[in-house]
Amino acid sequence: MLESTFSSVFGSAESLVGAVSAADFLLCCAASVVLGMACAAVYMFRHNYSKNFVVTLALLPLIVQMVITLVNGNLGAGIAVMGVFNLVRFRSIPGSAKDIGSVFLAMAVGLATGMGFLGLAVVFTLVVAVVNLLFVLTPFGRPHEPGKMLKITIPEDLEYDGIFDGVLARYASEAELTEVTTTNMGSLFQLTYALRLREPGLEKALIDELRCLNGNLKISLGVMPQGRETL
Repeated sequence: MLESTFSSVFGSAESLVGAVSAADFLLCCAASVVLGMACAAVYMFRHNYSKNFVVTLALLPLIVQMVITLVNGNLGAGIAVMGVFNLVRFRSIPGSAKDIGSVFLAMAVGLATGMGFLGLAVVFTLVVAVVNLLFVLTPFGRPHEPGKMLKITIPEDLEYDGIFDGVLARYASEAELTEVTTTNMGSLFQLTYALRLREPGLEKALIDELRCLNGNLKISLGVMPQGRETL
């Protein structure tokens, strides 16, 4: 009875699914679900995520597997599916670099299970999981010292051009004046610098020296806002 579900009501169909047994199809589905959960686990490791995206990522190998199983061996169906995907317009917000990479991982796993290469899919998922673990836990790709945002409040009559350059050069490997704004009804100026400290733990010494130059007005030093990581 179950075998009849793999035959087309239109008669013969040039598709691999016609030659697939029920047991083999269910085995591929089970492998897709398990490997999809593994892909989701790799994505969630030390990364901010939402439940909706994680569930979608876990189901993606199963969906891709079904598509590949249907079009495998059928040139016309393959061309039609490619045309449908080209017509799809994604209206969601842009994903981060890791989001897009995880989607490609899930699709690659679905391609492998859809063509019956279950062992290859398992090995590929394990390799990606181990490499991802190594990259996340090691300093690979991590800046030596994160960027800082420095805001210095000065009196309106203070000539600020170059006055802080000497202090910043001693404590920061990079320093750039990015913004000058007025505050307190124009009676004060606020200078915003983007800088990278030479080594951790220099914040207090830097602020103490700057206070001697700006008349002990407000100074703030914080982490540089991070933009969204996109490919």
